Amino acid sequence: MIAANRTVLVLLAAGRSLRFGSADKLEASWRGKPLALHAVAALRPIPFIGRVAIVSDTALDFGALGYRVIVNHRPEDGLSSSLKLGVAAAQDLGAAAMLVALADMPRVSTMHFLHLLDAGERADSVIASSDGARTMPPALFAAGRFSELAASHGDQGGRELIRNGRHITAPPGELIDIDTTKELEQLRSLG
Repeated sequence: MIAANRTVLVLLAAGRSLRFGSADKLEASWRGKPLALHAVAALRPIPFIGRVAIVSDTALDFGALGYRVIVNHRPEDGLSSSLKLGVAAAQDLGAAAMLVALADMPRVSTMHFLHLLDAGERADSVIASSDGARTMPPALFAAGRFSELAASHGDQGGRELIRNGRHITAPPGELIDIDTTKELEQLRSLG
C-alpha cells in the first residue's frame, strides 16, 4: 500500500473540451453543483500530501478548495502536457506516488480511489481503473514511473503504462467520463 500522506493528488482539469461545445463542461450542473466538484468531493476525505489541480480555461476556483492550481498554458499539446506538470509538482513535494484523477469523471467514489492506493505495493507500481473491458484513469503512478510520465508526448500520456499496469475494476457506471453534452444528458437521466 502506498500511503495517501505520501501521495500527491493530481486533478486534471485542463482539457479543451472541444466535443462539449463552447460551454465549460466542468461548470455544467449535475445534481445541483458543477460537474468537477463531484470529483473534488469524493477526494476530500483522503489525506494526500498535497492536492494539485491542472487547469487551463475554467472559472472554477480550485484554489479555494485547497488545491495548488497550476495553469497548463499548452493544453493543445495533449494530456501529456498536464501529466508533466503533475509529475513536477509531485517531485517538488518528494511524493512516493501521484494519484491522477479526471475532473470530468463525477461518479468515481472515494472507495475506488482508496482501492487504487491500497493496491500500490512497489516504487514502480502503476494501478489503473477498469470498467471490466477498458483500462483508464483514475490511476496511481509510483515515483519510479515519474520519469516515464514526464517523457510522454501528445494525448497518449500514461496510456501504455496504464495498459500494462495492475487494474482495479470499479462498479458498473462509476467510471463515466463526460466529453459531450449528450453524455451529460445521459448522466442526468441516470439520476
